[in-house]
Amino acid sequence: MISFARLVSSLKKPNRKERNVGKVVIFYRICDHGYPKEKPAYITKEICLRNAVKVFPTSKCEWHVLADNVCDNTYNMIVKYVTADNVERVSVGHGAGTFRMVYEKALVYNDNDLIYFLEDDYLHLPHSLECLISVAKQNLADYITLYDHPDKYGFKNQNPFVKDGGERTKVFLTDNHHWKLTDSTTMTMAAFVDVLKRDRLTWWRWTETKHPYDFQIFVDLRSFSKARLVSPIPSLSTHGEVVMLAPLIDWENVSK
Repeated sequence: MISFARLVSSLKKPNRKERNVGKVVIFYRICDHGYPKEKPAYITKEICLRNAVKVFPTSKCEWHVLADNVCDNTYNMIVKYVTADNVERVSVGHGAGTFRMVYEKALVYNDNDLIYFLEDDYLHLPHSLECLISVAKQNLADYITLYDHPDKYGFKNQNPFVKDGGERTKVFLTDNHHWKLTDSTTMTMAAFVDVLKRDRLTWWRWTETKHPYDFQIFVDLRSFSKARLVSPIPSLSTHGEVVMLAPLIDWENVSK
């Protein structure tokens, strides 16, 4: 693991040129199994998928759903929102394996296509797509998360880079939101295809087992690729776990 001093020094990078955004491609991973988590009643497979399709409509985004070990009822629910031609049923049984599958599928797209890897227990605010495209065009970072993770504010002292209730960062303004440099996020995030091609070995290093080590992935990306990650403030999405809900937003109301 890199030292905090090296992490801070990696924030200092020259201004980047704006870039064009080609397609926005959603790779949505859904399964009927998963790690035990306490979730609010309003976080269900259908509510999260319905919200995602509403926020990232198929008229504006290309959708692909990887359905791992889902029962027929779950499959029938999925095809209410995404056409069956864009749904692939597989039997992998773990998150690292399905992530590798969608990662490889993403690499066939053009370098300027923006890939959003999305898990099945997230909610998004209505303007998330517009904010995602805006920050991607401004090219502030290599990776984008729409989730303001509570571990950046000292939650249970889980993040070693957080000191005195906050992280050392830099704040940016796009035309519709504030963003900050951050050290890590979950397996739900966005990047351009050329970045994914460059960083494939790092992602593979930490997805060899059934469990993907998301925190360590982003630490290594900073160390080896000098990659930068931005997150929104306030959050544009939330992970659907009671103790990990993004702060200051009424997510139950968002789910309706």
